[in-house]
Amino acid sequence: MSRIGNKTITIPSNVEINVLEGNEVTVKGPKGSLTRQFSPLIAIEIDNGIVTCKRANEEKHTKQLHGTTRALLHNMIVGVSEGFVKELEIQGIGYRAQLEGKKLVMNLGYSHQIEYMPEDGVTVEVLSPTQIKVSGIDKQRVGEVAANIRAYRKPEPYKGKGIRYKDEHVRRKEGKTAGK
Repeated sequence: MSRIGNKTITIPSNVEINVLEGNEVTVKGPKGSLTRQFSPLIAIEIDNGIVTCKRANEEKHTKQLHGTTRALLHNMIVGVSEGFVKELEIQGIGYRAQLEGKKLVMNLGYSHQIEYMPEDGVTVEVLSPTQIKVSGIDKQRVGEVAANIRAYRKPEPYKGKGIRYKDEHVRRKEGKTAGK
């Protein structure tokens, strides 16, 4: 029994949901609109501002889809009503970021500047030279853009230099001279 799949989703007053044929769901809200195609094994029902997901049978694959479908629907509703944000911190001497138009330009200790153009639907802001804020309505795309930016210089364990998530804890290691 899927505990996540059986939970109901209450629809906020400023969000509108339409289930089209073939289990295509469109969610519209104040921040924008999202559309996603779901498996026909899961029935999506809307009744009095509450969304429920029901599975067709008790096979393992269907049970797995049940919780995933409910979580994706919930993320769509939260995305169009509130949005998602990931914040990154840059640590290291001379490491910094700035915006040139929509393009993010970063100095990360390489011999060249790194230029990153975020995809449509995702906004990148530079709060300070060492803080980057990634926001949007699609949770998966926001997380992917943040992960792509972080991948240019992951935090290393000896000096802690690199790009990390705001709440991320980097485990520090001792250097070679520690054993002497």
